[in-house]
Amino acid sequence: MVLKGSSEALCPPPSLELRPSCNKSQPSPPLGSSSQPHDGVISEDKEPVKYGELIILGHNGSLANGDKGRRRSRLALYKRPKANGVKPDVIHNVSTPLVSKALSNKSQHSISYTLSRSHSVIVEYTHDINTDMFQIGRSTESMIDFVVTDTAGGSSGHGGGAAGEGGGGGQSAQSTISRYACRIMCERSAPYTARIYAAGFDSSKNIFLGERAAKWRTSDGLMDGLTTNGVLVMHPAGEFVSEPAPGVWREISVCGNVFALRETRSAQQRGKLVENESNTLQDGSLIDLCGATLLWRTPAGLRHIPTLKQLESLRQELNAARPQCPVGFNTLAFPSLAQREIVDKKQPWVYVNCGHVHGYHNWGYRKEKGPTSPGGTAPAGTGERECPMCRRVGPYVPLWLGCEGGLYLDAGPPTHAFCPCGHVCSEKTVVGWSQIPLPHGTHAFHAACPFCGTWLTGEQGHVKLIFQGPVD
Repeated sequence: MVLKGSSEALCPPPSLELRPSCNKSQPSPPLGSSSQPHDGVISEDKEPVKYGELIILGHNGSLANGDKGRRRSRLALYKRPKANGVKPDVIHNVSTPLVSKALSNKSQHSISYTLSRSHSVIVEYTHDINTDMFQIGRSTESMIDFVVTDTAGGSSGHGGGAAGEGGGGGQSAQSTISRYACRIMCERSAPYTARIYAAGFDSSKNIFLGERAAKWRTSDGLMDGLTTNGVLVMHPAGEFVSEPAPGVWREISVCGNVFALRETRSAQQRGKLVENESNTLQDGSLIDLCGATLLWRTPAGLRHIPTLKQLESLRQELNAARPQCPVGFNTLAFPSLAQREIVDKKQPWVYVNCGHVHGYHNWGYRKEKGPTSPGGTAPAGTGERECPMCRRVGPYVPLWLGCEGGLYLDAGPPTHAFCPCGHVCSEKTVVGWSQIPLPHGTHAFHAACPFCGTWLTGEQGHVKLIFQGPVD
């Protein structure tokens, strides 16, 4: 493709070859979901190489409307039969009105930076045989491998109704997730490093950063920029499984560089460059797309999580212990993992402020006599009840086992529940997630239940369950 260069004084030569930089790794193009059977690598007698898995927070094992094709709550990325990665090749300076003509080559990946009405910079990308690219976004076009829509959640409700599923399968009226939100580049050879970049290539294999987008020329004469609402990443401070501790939220640029957060999500002024951090994903890295947060799990990390079969065994062990309601003396039982819509009559309920587990009853409301106080009263309309065992007043909700094994930090017994939604998992899992602030809106952060997205309440955000009978 031949492009005429711009003669503007501030610009480098009209065309110049890019040395292997633009960042510590390379960006790339799109393809169909590798989670589909025909997309995964099926080497003759070898196991397919798995790069890792992406799990959307706020969905307890599947989308509310079910997982379908590329729209699902969890996606495994496998080595592709043929590499589809791309890397920066040549940079051109062109007149802005000529950009569309310059990008007419549909087989050429490129990123266009509009600097003004008269001047644009186009970076051409060439095929990279050493990487696979996977694209994530709201668009349902074929170049998007993982279709992600806004996750419901926040402070309203206790996790999305009886099932405790805060995340809806659809998208909100005005989605804040970009159609082409980000791309992940995976090296095809060991150790199969995965790197994340803001923005994805569209159906014309282009990325456009308009005049209002945050963009700049780097110290080595190249270009970089940020997307409108940004792609935020937080790497765990320690080992996600052995020493779960939150890191610091950062923003990832189009070229994969790491920056401190902007003052607000869509501010035009970028944050400070963080030179000692990278866009390399590690087990437990969180990716926020301004409307949905994804968790990256590596194959090594996935070996520590419980499988569905193990979760079912834990459920059966709990039920085999025949926990009883301390008031009604009826036997309680956790419902099937597949049952997430209707509360079962034998289902255990918990007072989340104290952890006492009961069967369901429709009494215990306290009439309003003033503000809620620890041991005091609560407005009858709030849904808060007084525990008959310890007299503490607080939310009274059904308990649901966390069904998404990828969100667990270990395969320990389900002894604790998140507050106030009632999702049950291991102690290590509740302690780990209750320490992680998740982005909400333009600049707010809240710890939330990973299974439903409900903001955590109370001093710790979780409670130890107190069962009556043999389980205790």
